[in-house]
Amino acid sequence: MQKNLVIVESPAKAKTIEKFLGKDFKVMSSYGHIRDLNQKLFGVDIEHNYMPMYVVPDDKKKVVAELKAESKKAEVVWLASDEDREGEAISWHLFEVLKLDPERTKRIVFHEITKDAILKAIETPRDIDLHLVDAQQARRVLDRIVGFELSPVLWRKIKPALSAGRVQSVAVRLIVEREREINNFATEASFRVTAVFTLPDGVTLLKAELNRRLGTEREAMAFLESCRDATFNIGDITTKPVKKTPAPPFTTSTLQQEAARKLGYSVSQTMMIAQRLYESGFITYMRTDSVNLSNLALATAKETILNTYGDKYYKFRKYATKSKGAQEAHEAIRPTYIANEDINGKAQEKKLYDLIRKRTIASQMADAELERTIITVDISGMKEKFTATGEILTFDGFLKVYKESTDDEPENEAENGLLPSVTLHAPLTIDKAVATERFTQRPPRYTEAGLVRRLEELGIGRPSTYAPTIQTIQNREYVVKGNKEGQERAYRILTLSNRKISAKEKKETAGADRNKLIPTDTGMVVNDFLMKYFPGVLDYNFTASVEKEFDVIAEGEMNWSDVIDRFYKVFHPIVEQVSTAKTEHRVGERKIGTDPKTGQPIFVKIGRFGPVAQLGVSNPDDKNAPKPQFASLMKGQSIETITLEEAAKLFDLPRTVGEYEGQTVVAAVGRFGPFVRHDSKFISIPKDLNPLTITLEEAIALIEVKRKNEAERTLKKFDEDPEIEILNGRFGPYIASKGKNYKIPKTVTDPKALTLQDVTAIIQSTGDKPATSGRTRKK
Repeated sequence: MQKNLVIVESPAKAKTIEKFLGKDFKVMSSYGHIRDLNQKLFGVDIEHNYMPMYVVPDDKKKVVAELKAESKKAEVVWLASDEDREGEAISWHLFEVLKLDPERTKRIVFHEITKDAILKAIETPRDIDLHLVDAQQARRVLDRIVGFELSPVLWRKIKPALSAGRVQSVAVRLIVEREREINNFATEASFRVTAVFTLPDGVTLLKAELNRRLGTEREAMAFLESCRDATFNIGDITTKPVKKTPAPPFTTSTLQQEAARKLGYSVSQTMMIAQRLYESGFITYMRTDSVNLSNLALATAKETILNTYGDKYYKFRKYATKSKGAQEAHEAIRPTYIANEDINGKAQEKKLYDLIRKRTIASQMADAELERTIITVDISGMKEKFTATGEILTFDGFLKVYKESTDDEPENEAENGLLPSVTLHAPLTIDKAVATERFTQRPPRYTEAGLVRRLEELGIGRPSTYAPTIQTIQNREYVVKGNKEGQERAYRILTLSNRKISAKEKKETAGADRNKLIPTDTGMVVNDFLMKYFPGVLDYNFTASVEKEFDVIAEGEMNWSDVIDRFYKVFHPIVEQVSTAKTEHRVGERKIGTDPKTGQPIFVKIGRFGPVAQLGVSNPDDKNAPKPQFASLMKGQSIETITLEEAAKLFDLPRTVGEYEGQTVVAAVGRFGPFVRHDSKFISIPKDLNPLTITLEEAIALIEVKRKNEAERTLKKFDEDPEIEILNGRFGPYIASKGKNYKIPKTVTDPKALTLQDVTAIIQSTGDKPATSGRTRKK
């Protein structure tokens, strides 16, 4: 009988822990949760106190059988899943499913995978915390109720295969509301005036900015006119010391935000890399909203700073966690061994580790000290003034190691590093003054990290839910992470130089976005429907208050089923009422006007395959009445902003572009976007061309490129059996036969030389087990 069995959630974690324990310990992995709510059924027994109906999925039955067999052999079973609620639930499910003996079962937790931490955990085991399990169970049951009851309503009212989630729907609401703020934003213009002055020495220059914006071009012109004959002098010089304080160590959300800004990682990518670092023993647990550092970490950070940078760079700091629900772990994200500058790992892992280490060390370093100087330039006969601001670093402090990034715009252009030495009341000569037309900026679209920050500010979700929430709303195609093309706009520049004023116009692109979260038409329609009929579910305060109730449950101060019961008794009747209510139009459908050609009304709505325009209405009572026509919206068009003119043009498609090689060339828009059809073949139209305006020459060029690519792809065909081809793929030549792909042996040096007999033999030698199926192959 083996002495000890340790069960963790992941094989990587098991591998690391096994290195620290002796031969008396066997470490196995459960590969995450071993059971969950029944996926095919509701999975919650409403009649019996909302009891969850758990099942072991088919893909976990083998793991469960192996764990059960090994647990029977062991004298002691150690449940070592993560220390948050999800980890506690995994341990509880293992205890229940494996039917473990309480006398021979111990629960251990640690927030870093080091030898000392593991051995200390084994010395101080505890029981499974059922309050934490209840909190996780409450979240799971509540989310199942919302999803299972709301989704069928969306299928009936909007379109099939839609789904809703408690936290996900609130995240979509934030993105939809921000998009509408942008669409409704009215830009206001003003003129920003900068000037370059020459000091009395005739050489040194001082750049300054007017202390207010001017509302109109006329006002800006009048100001420059008055500057032409004005005199200027130094009116004031203010110098004051400024201190900058380091940011606290990373929590889950701040790590996600900073990794996005500094390294360009997505939220889910950051969590995946952090998970690997944690399981390899390089960092502490990565799902936490605590900024606390252990005494050992504080001492190690101090030693590293003193040895590397010296006494004056160290400052002891104890950070307090502001979040009331900081239940996920007991410490901030930090390196397990702060003295280790580097780790063995992939490039991405090294970069994230370096970021975590520098942030941790910087949090225990001295303030950066700066000297800020503001020079004011007086203008004769005017109350306006020019100001120049300069900032110089007198002591770098924590900035020697780390500087936190922000999502804000760059600093003002008129702010310099070191300003020239000036004397009070010294006269200045204006060299040049420029009034540039600037515009108020619309609210920014959310990045993934920006959305995490906003959810955290509202108290919605917890460290373990941010990444899955953002991934889910993109998987459901309610939101896309994409680019928005900006619009060209003109702006005016007025310049005073050598006592002459000139004016010119320039153009710029405004409103362009890259890698931002943008709601789809489906996301907007679903959001509007839920806001109309289920405002309570999407209410920010409600969602945040539920999170607080989960925290109270975790403390053992509230019964989880009571929380669910209060919600269900309000929520379920509304679902039943909305399900049976009849609506005149499909949800999200709107009439945008009348087609000038046919006199028929044009509607836009969500169709089976996405947003569509509809020309005309159906008349079930008249069998001879013309049926309505449908046209897919083009990429970049939205049912919310499309104009009547744009929608009417969609019904010009499909359009005949011309003839080529005796075959008609047709341009159209389909389910997968715009295309050209020629000789029964379909060629995608790239985004720089439009199916409404594409010329015959442009279409022929696309056809020829497609032919060339196909010719290069096909290495050999067989007249005796047209279903078999030798093709050139991404990973080299392969055989395609009846929708299945087969590898060509490495011993074959010239695939084109293969005969039909050779190819048939290769297919037969695989035992009809193809490398991949042509139908299921994915990018």
